[in-house]
Parts: sequence; structure tokens; C-alpha cells
Amino acid sequence: MPAHVLAVGEALVDVVRGRDGSVAEHPGGSPANVALTLGRLGRDARLATWLGTDERGDTVRAWLAGSGVTTTPGSDAAPVTSVARATLDASGAATYEFDLDWRVPAGAAAAADTLAVHTGSVAATLEPGASQVRALVEAARATATVTYDPNARPALMGDPADARGPVEALVRLADVVKVSDEDLGWLSDGAAPLDVARRWVHELGVPLVVVTFGGEGATAVTTQGEVHVPSVPVSVVDTVGAGDSFMGALLDGLWRADLLGADRRAALRGIDHATVENLLSRCVAVAAVTVSRAGANPPWATELEDA
Repeated sequence: MPAHVLAVGEALVDVVRGRDGSVAEHPGGSPANVALTLGRLGRDARLATWLGTDERGDTVRAWLAGSGVTTTPGSDAAPVTSVARATLDASGAATYEFDLDWRVPAGAAAAADTLAVHTGSVAATLEPGASQVRALVEAARATATVTYDPNARPALMGDPADARGPVEALVRLADVVKVSDEDLGWLSDGAAPLDVARRWVHELGVPLVVVTFGGEGATAVTTQGEVHVPSVPVSVVDTVGAGDSFMGALLDGLWRADLLGADRRAALRGIDHATVENLLSRCVAVAAVTVSRAGANPPWATELEDA
């Protein structure tokens, strides 16, 4: 089996209500978007997910396959394909309501050639799947890098005080965390996002935490210090999938830098500022393409200047 990244989590259909009242359906789901981005950047990406054998499930599977993403066995065992209803505000930002069921397909696990396991969002929140995700991640740490994006969904997570414990339990297991400033603000009762990121690095032991600030760029926090890169100026259509494409690009960059796999954990912990800056620059470039068009539609490698 070739080296690959395993994303674990929801794949679904986003029903997006636009600023003009129009309604359109796009395949999506945070971990699915991460896998899709990796596939479009030329990486072998696998997705352990929970889809139905209905028309929407067929649409999602075709969407994934079109970008080279394969689903793991059992990923089509859901009774029905889940739906997220997204409403765009005047700036193009999305808020979500969910109609979904989530669990990890039977037998899903990191293999010997799994370089990294990524999870987050609904998959790490909604039971019974959330407990299954944590067990899979705990086992995967022996051989693979673990990456995590909380991608908070308040409609599913309830009180942030209750969500904080489960989120930080996964943070402790992660080698890389990507998180938005909005998510950190919600989870931490308004604490400064970079203060939370610093605590995750210096107290919870995460080698690399990247905080995204939307149009203000992104900042990485490591034990070596902090690196900020500005965003790429772009005309925003909507922000659906932007953070996920950033995460996919981050995994791709870590792969390029030979920093994926449990045997590269020490090297990741010692990552230098120049490498971090290169990583973040490519991530913001990928996210900029995604927000410039409708839905979760990240770029292909051929669309990037350094492809």
C-alpha cells in the first residue's frame, strides 16, 4: 500500500442558501474537504466516512473520486447521507444547521503506510462516532502524525464550557492543530486566540498550532516561536471549505517537508521558522483560491504558481 493520509470524518451535502436567496447543493464535510484538497494537490488521500447509498451519497462519492480520493470499506453503510444547511451572510461567511448521523465505519484504522491521520469538526463531536474517532487516533499515534481541526459547530457542541474538555483531549493527542480565531474565541470564552494556541503548545504539548484569522492571514505557534503570514487579497464568493483547504494544504506541505509519520515527530517539534513560513504561504494561497469560487472547491496543483 503506498504512503497516504487517512482523513476520518463526515462527508455530506451542503445545502447553501446564498445572499440573494438562491439555494444550491454542494458535496462537502470538513474532513472530506481536507481529503479532497490533498487529492487535488496530487496526494494519495483516503477517507473513512459515513454515507448512504442514496442519490446524495452517489453525488458525494463521485465528487471525491473525481479528485482521486478513495473511501475506506464500510463508508457506504449509513442509512441516509447527511445534510448541512449553510446560510451565507453579507460577507459570504456561512452558518450551519445539521441533519446528520455519524459513526466510524467498522474496521477503519491507520495502516503501516498511513503517514498521517486527520480528523475534526462533527466527526470529533457527535456520538457515537466521536468516541470511535478518539480510539482510532489514540491507536494511530504509534505510527502516524495526528492532525486535528476542531472546526467548532456550536449547533452540535452545545455550551462551549462543555465542549472544551473533549476538544482539548484531542488537542493533547495531536501533533498539528489548525484552528480559526473564531473557534478559539467561542471555545475559550473570549480569550485571545494566540494565548490559547500558546497554551496548547507549551502546556498541552502540541508541536505545531496554526491559528487562521480569515482575511488577516495565519499565525503558527511552535516551541521555537511564532510566524505570521498575511492573507492573499481576493474577491470572496463564499468561505465554505476555506479552512479545510488550508488544512489540506498544510498536510501537503508537511509531506513535502518530510515531516509526516510518527518517526518524524522529533523533527516536527524542531521545525524552523523558514519552513513554517513556506508552509503557511502555500496554505493561504490555496485558501484564497477556495474562497474565490462557490462551495468547497479547492484548487488543483496545476492552478498554483509553484505546482
